[in-house]
Amino acid sequence: MNGTSIKSDLRTWIRQGNMVTMLIVINIVIFLMFGLLRLFSFFSGGSLAPVHQFLYENMALHTLPAVLLQKPWGFLTSIFTHINVLHVLGNMLIFFFFGNLFRSELGDRRVLPLYLISGLIGGIMLVLANNLVPGFRGVDYTAIGASGAVMCFLVASATLMPNLEISLFFILNIRIKWLAMALILIDLFSIPDGNFGGMVDHLTGALFGFIYVRTLQRGTDLCGPLAGLFDRIGNLFTRREKPAVRKFKPRKSPLRVVRNNEPAHASKLDELLDKINEKGYDSLTQEEKQWLKRYSDEK
Repeated sequence: MNGTSIKSDLRTWIRQGNMVTMLIVINIVIFLMFGLLRLFSFFSGGSLAPVHQFLYENMALHTLPAVLLQKPWGFLTSIFTHINVLHVLGNMLIFFFFGNLFRSELGDRRVLPLYLISGLIGGIMLVLANNLVPGFRGVDYTAIGASGAVMCFLVASATLMPNLEISLFFILNIRIKWLAMALILIDLFSIPDGNFGGMVDHLTGALFGFIYVRTLQRGTDLCGPLAGLFDRIGNLFTRREKPAVRKFKPRKSPLRVVRNNEPAHASKLDELLDKINEKGYDSLTQEEKQWLKRYSDEK
């Protein structure tokens, strides 16, 4: 035993200030809530089934306008809700990898706005599609899952760094642009096989991920207003804290390289790594980039 616990591990992950980790924790907690309800209901002869159904009906996104108007919060709650093990496992593994790739390039503050906006746009397109396509009109379909938002981060990362190679199943090296293209084609060809709404959500998220990065590269941040709002809200809570003299300690990142026995440059290196962790590499000044390059060459 090393003295750690699930509670302490969760506390450590949360204190890292990694929004990708925070979103994954929220999704898993909600999944466990539904899983425990189903399990207890099974062993109690179905006594908790109405509770499970009530929660699902109020967390899912409804496509029938009459029901959607009564539960509009489904646009938000549905993108944090999973009840299938493979569904949540697949989504969170992909999001962990590509969400952190996106975060390392563009900073932590853009993660939550992009997750919410891509999920919202995917939900809107899903509702429109299920009310405009013949055969789906008049039926109240429900949708849950973060697949649209996850596809957004995958395609956004592929647009940012298309030639980055990853190891697929530890046997095949593939550039992420080809992986993203393959998944998009799979979704397109799967539309006639069922889950039409899910495929619309996936493809909408993928398209928005591409558009977001392209417009950002041209100088327009589609998530900027929401990111600014979250910054202002965070500053309100920061100002309420009592001022205290404490030693500066940069937040840790899962993508940070830790070096030991470097007293001369460690402080500046930590500051630059923390800045990259928070706002992305492009936030560095030219002088800071040159210093980091010289430091790397010396090593």
